[in-house]
Amino acid sequence: MIGERTAQRTFFAPPRDREPAELYREIVAGSATASRTAFALEPHARISTNTYFGRFPASHWQRWTDVPRVTLRVRTRGSGMIFLMASDSLGRERTVDSARVHSAESEYAELTAELNRFADGGGLWLEAATENRRLRIDDVRWLVPGPGRGHGAVVAMCTHNRPDECVATLRTLAADRECLDALDAVFVVDQGSDPAPVERAGLGGKLRYVRQPNLGGAGGFARGLSEAMTEGRRPHVVLMDDDIVLEPETVLRLIAFAELTVAPAIVGSQMLQLLHPHRLQVAAEYADLPRLRAGRPVPGAFQDVDLREHKLDLHVDGEYNAWWTCLVPPEVVESIGLPLPMFFQWDDIEYGLRARAAGHPSITLAGAGVWHADFWWKDWDDWPRYFSVRNGLIVAALHGDFQGTAAFLAGELARYLVSMRYALAATLILAIEDFLRGPEVLSDGGAQAVAAVRKLRLEHPETQLRPVSSVASTRTVRSGPEPSRPGLVMAKRIAWHLLGKSHGEAAVSARDSEWWHVALFDRAVVTDPSQEGVKIRHRDRALARKLATEGAKVLLRFRKEAEQAADQYRAALPDMTAKDSWAQHFNKS
Repeated sequence: MIGERTAQRTFFAPPRDREPAELYREIVAGSATASRTAFALEPHARISTNTYFGRFPASHWQRWTDVPRVTLRVRTRGSGMIFLMASDSLGRERTVDSARVHSAESEYAELTAELNRFADGGGLWLEAATENRRLRIDDVRWLVPGPGRGHGAVVAMCTHNRPDECVATLRTLAADRECLDALDAVFVVDQGSDPAPVERAGLGGKLRYVRQPNLGGAGGFARGLSEAMTEGRRPHVVLMDDDIVLEPETVLRLIAFAELTVAPAIVGSQMLQLLHPHRLQVAAEYADLPRLRAGRPVPGAFQDVDLREHKLDLHVDGEYNAWWTCLVPPEVVESIGLPLPMFFQWDDIEYGLRARAAGHPSITLAGAGVWHADFWWKDWDDWPRYFSVRNGLIVAALHGDFQGTAAFLAGELARYLVSMRYALAATLILAIEDFLRGPEVLSDGGAQAVAAVRKLRLEHPETQLRPVSSVASTRTVRSGPEPSRPGLVMAKRIAWHLLGKSHGEAAVSARDSEWWHVALFDRAVVTDPSQEGVKIRHRDRALARKLATEGAKVLLRFRKEAEQAADQYRAALPDMTAKDSWAQHFNKS
């Protein structure tokens, strides 16, 4: 007889008080009180777990596994009704099973749902109601048949000079004993100059601490994968950022699901916004390779929505999963090797696309989420933009094409120049030049590129963050609507600059800082998206002409040489992602 295993647990409150409890449970009627593990309903009350973390992602389980059914097991004490509820892809609700409970002592109730009516979407959840007496429920588990692959699992965390955040995340992991017991080891790859005091995290004998030179996220996670797969081990590896707010239940959900997929697949979590913890970043993602745009929502996927108001009923699958928390099974590492040594950005995208080409899809599991710093509050105009462009071009070379890429890059350069983002224009030019150098640009793991781009950006004063109070008297000018004919507006802005026309100076909010608005002024005080200060942009026509000339030359080179560079990257890919090649980076002092 095939045994049962826990596919997920249901909690009623977050692991800390800053995140909203509404993502876990809802009091539909009457009075009830909840802790993380238990719910107590007063007479004439009703509660529901039709919430982000409270739902069982039935559609994902039907589509990606051959598990025939799921059993909801609930420990109860008192009197009331337990309901197993379901939805479809349109969000229409139905009752699948129910049980009446009545006992002065704790007892278990079990309800079952066949996983056969969720092909296009829908989930399952628990509801409970009372009449004249109280009811307490706890130890809520979703059980599925099947032993799984039996790989075991480890966590691999990459950290760089975030000792407090790193230890806080590890402590959250260690505090959930069931989660920690499910892990064979926790690898912490520390690449910073300020070592994280990981021994304080309470991981005991499961901690494996490794220090190495700063090789970026790609190097940290490559080391974690490499360490996890040594000495004959073949575990699932849960890659994890150091600065997330972790829901440890997410780790168990990823592992349980990955153990039972029909074929080995990358299984990733979703990102919830750290500053706005009720909001989902995107349900499932793809990358627009010709235009170097990552994190695009696949058709039908929610983006930046309030999870208290939206349910993830429609089934969507992404092309890849970002590595804030993401499980990589051993079969994938054995099949395609380690990540590319791209230092920062696009490494997870490239790995997911490479795995997909080898027959291993990426599955973004609904209801498996962690909180990560809001992307909306980050400024593109910083040194990481170099890696976004250069690495995006490398990924397009490996897994896409350059149809329209040159025109897109030319448009980006023009937008940067008319809006006085000269450092960003110079960064773009350097990124294209380095892409055209071919695979040798990745030979040092990224350290030289970081130093070069930071030095380049220091030459441009508009990159310096200044206090808002230093320019508080500058008048604020709001932006008009997005132009319906942006090409014509761009031509007008360029003509203005050539003729020396402008509207003088203005303060511009982050939300109004589009190129067509900032380009109206000779001096713009622009709020940084972080809201921590402002950056001051000055018109410099001589510098703009210089960068325009350099940009035109490199774009002409790109049109002529991009395909040749792509051939070089494709030829070098197996060697660059091999464990022996990475070992050379790990051992550098």
